[in-house]
Amino acid sequence: AMLRELRRRWRSYKYRFVPWLALNLRRQRRTLRYVPKSSQDKIIADEDVFETLLKIFKALFINDLSRQSDILALLPEVKCQYLELLTVEQKQSKVNSCNHQDQHVFSPEEILFNTLGFTVSRDRSSLVSAGTGVFVTKGFVPKGTVVSMYPGTVYRKHEPIFFQSLGNPFIFRCIDGVLIDGNNKGLSRSVYRSCSRRDQLGPFQMSDESWLTVTLRNPLALGQYVNNCSHEKAANVCYQEFDVPRHFPVELKQYLPNIVYSHDTESQLRCVVLVTLRDIKQGEELLSNYYTVVS
Repeated sequence: AMLRELRRRWRSYKYRFVPWLALNLRRQRRTLRYVPKSSQDKIIADEDVFETLLKIFKALFINDLSRQSDILALLPEVKCQYLELLTVEQKQSKVNSCNHQDQHVFSPEEILFNTLGFTVSRDRSSLVSAGTGVFVTKGFVPKGTVVSMYPGTVYRKHEPIFFQSLGNPFIFRCIDGVLIDGNNKGLSRSVYRSCSRRDQLGPFQMSDESWLTVTLRNPLALGQYVNNCSHEKAANVCYQEFDVPRHFPVELKQYLPNIVYSHDTESQLRCVVLVTLRDIKQGEELLSNYYTVVS
């Protein structure tokens, strides 16, 4: 029993064990890539990532407008803008009433489909012994599209993450050494919630906690469940780092599934999105390459 437990712990930890990585680089040359500058490690431009997030977050906000009264009361100019957008949407949907309280409320997945033309969700992976995976369940995803986000607490290189990392396969390492803990259980869950509630300013939430549950407010926040590719199935998405600009609308930050571990007003929030490497059809599983080594 002790040997089985040791093997289980080793399987969950070995991909962060430097000697193991060194021994396996020769066997998996395809995982090597050379990135001289982080700015060159981009499949699509940051502006495209920003516009995509803005588009889906605005649609989610408008869909939930009747429950945003506290925020709108503090932002009268923003309120007018969203009411105008809602009126346009209602006309397009042939809705006669302009009262936003009478609007039809869609699910986040429906909003994603209506806005970007696809939905993604968790299901049993098509790979043997891979557990949960992420699939395109409806629609079509063109090449170069943001298809999901990697949620979690963001740690800079000098910040403590030892205890959170034990037995944790959901830690993503960025090019510059920044770590994102995408585990929704145990200590990782408690740390995220604590940091999220620490940064809340009155009615303004600076991050989304719903990815810790089974009911997502942001339907893209499931990137931590995207599995590694296999010899039979190549990667069809890749990770791309994105620093949230300071001018990101404050009312939309409630949909960002990331929070910084140490509160620092000078630093930008790091997010990681998954971008499609090719066209992906309905029913296909999203597959990345976990063990890419940044030189």
